[in-house]
Amino acid sequence: MQHELEKLRYPIGRFAVPDIIDKQLLSDWIKTIADFPIRLKSEVNDLTDIALEKRYRPDGWTIRQVVHHCADSHMNSFVRFKLALTEDDPTIKLYEENLWAELPEAKHNPIDSSLKLLEGLHQRWEILLKSLSDEQLERAFIHPVTKRYISLKVNIGLYAWHCNHHLMHIVNAKNRLV
Repeated sequence: MQHELEKLRYPIGRFAVPDIIDKQLLSDWIKTIADFPIRLKSEVNDLTDIALEKRYRPDGWTIRQVVHHCADSHMNSFVRFKLALTEDDPTIKLYEENLWAELPEAKHNPIDSSLKLLEGLHQRWEILLKSLSDEQLERAFIHPVTKRYISLKVNIGLYAWHCNHHLMHIVNAKNRLV
């Protein structure tokens, strides 16, 4: 039962930092981030309000909440990139994603605004990511809980994973009976 819940929670597995992050892998990750709004829209475009209330696992978020979460999370990540590029080793601010997902605008409102936000945000993010030099890719921010330095190149991978992770949540929710 615990294994099944883990599979529903992390359908593509947990993110693991590769030993080697080369230019091809970075390029693939950036393409995943750039393509995310189109892929997301194709998964949710024709869903009814009832379908948007489907969950990918028991007690998990609804499809609607996942879409709004992606907008929230990706906005935060974009800001973290900019902080790391303009400040020396900034400590990022965390946000309570589960509480954000329970706010009325994330829990009940249409997803159109988040889809539009993601489209514009990812256009800018792609431009930024493709412009980064090797030196800039090594810049980092500090996670306030773990105190770890997270380089921008690792964070690109984490967010490529995040895109695919939540797309799979949506696919799984659409295929659930309830």
